Amino acid sequence: MKLFILLVVVVGIVAIAQLARVYELTARLRKTKEEDISYADNRLNAKLWLLFMVLFYAGFIALIVKYGDYLPVSASAHGEGVDKLMDFNMYIIIAVFFVVNTLLFVFASKYYYRKDRKAKFFPHDNRLELFWTIVPSIVLAVIIIFGLRTWNEMTGEAAPDALRVEVYAKQFDWTVRYPGDNNEFGLANYNLISTTNPLGIVTKEGIVESLEAIETELATLKADVENERGVLLREKAEIEEELHPSHGHGDGHEMSAERKAHLEARLHEVESALNSGNTTVLSEEAYEAKKDKISRLERHIQRIMEIEDFSYESNLRAWEAGTDDRIVKGEFHLPVRKEVEFIFRSRDVIHSAYMPHFRAQMNCVPGVPTRFKMIPTITTDSMRLVMNNPEFDYILLCNKVCGAAHFNMAIKIVIDTPEQYEAWLKEQAEYVAKEETAPAVEPEAAESVEVVVADSQTAIVE
Repeated sequence: MKLFILLVVVVGIVAIAQLARVYELTARLRKTKEEDISYADNRLNAKLWLLFMVLFYAGFIALIVKYGDYLPVSASAHGEGVDKLMDFNMYIIIAVFFVVNTLLFVFASKYYYRKDRKAKFFPHDNRLELFWTIVPSIVLAVIIIFGLRTWNEMTGEAAPDALRVEVYAKQFDWTVRYPGDNNEFGLANYNLISTTNPLGIVTKEGIVESLEAIETELATLKADVENERGVLLREKAEIEEELHPSHGHGDGHEMSAERKAHLEARLHEVESALNSGNTTVLSEEAYEAKKDKISRLERHIQRIMEIEDFSYESNLRAWEAGTDDRIVKGEFHLPVRKEVEFIFRSRDVIHSAYMPHFRAQMNCVPGVPTRFKMIPTITTDSMRLVMNNPEFDYILLCNKVCGAAHFNMAIKIVIDTPEQYEAWLKEQAEYVAKEETAPAVEPEAAESVEVVVADSQTAIVE
């Protein structure tokens, strides 16, 4: 059957080509130029425009009938409003489509060229200008008001008993966090992000761990900079010049004994470093880069030291709130018919959390938490029946091209009954890096690290 259709198409193309050739030959026999269009040709083309209009509209309507319902079933309460907004826009677009194209085809068929007709020069008309300025403005105003109302329903204040879920984006995956039994998220700070604490949740141990890691890196960098051979040689020459001026008696001021002792001690340290065999040789660019990184790490330490604890309305401290948070990857669950407030964060670049079946999308912006709320209305099991697909799953995608592996950014969403959701949530491990008690501090180390508690303020100091 397919071969037959292909043959018919090929024969049709050949026939059209031959007809065009016959038309060209007859024109030569009539000794008429190709650019000379007769009245009969113009009238034929005018009628063909109307015929094409009918065929064009018939094809468009056929496509609408077959593919018009292109969206999957909405699975959220606000999704019905989003679909109504989309339908409203489509109705306007289709109406304008028919009006504009009908005018185009009718004018082309009615006002074809005739020798006894002359076009009128029509440069301006205030009534027309007023019409096509005011009418589109009114239509656009209605669309904007309708859209803002729908948007406000998605981003308005969530109910006090709404389930709060944090969605954390980074190249190239998603992490989801649930509050624990205290219904509060632990404070998070990007300065504390590490391999064991990917969300930067503030804990006592997390602060100590981050400080230790930075101090280790800082010590290595400082050793490289302080033992750079070129720098040490320059310093040695400067010290020797000051101790033994090469231009007679120097500047006329006698060096104090204290200053001389200090220079001699430093000279001894420099010579010992040069003779130790542990010196480094760095280019000027590498040397400056390491010094710059030292400055940045020192500022990083200062920011971590300035992280102050605070209390929630329930007098729960932030790093206590984070101990029972639940962190999941790969898939996350939500209860049906329960309002959910999403909080979105990003570690690196702008991502976009897109949940097509819930008619929901929100940008995840580094440093700026974003949010919206929704109420799932159809469980995963029920949607599989609706879609007649036993393997169907809701999904959260990244809708921004965020890098080379952008296509990998997807996480499955499971909509459960309230009982199924509670059972699943109890199976998720709580986030507790270590036992939340102050570690014993040796007397000799008490001066370097201590935990200071004053009223509700707690901080790590050095």
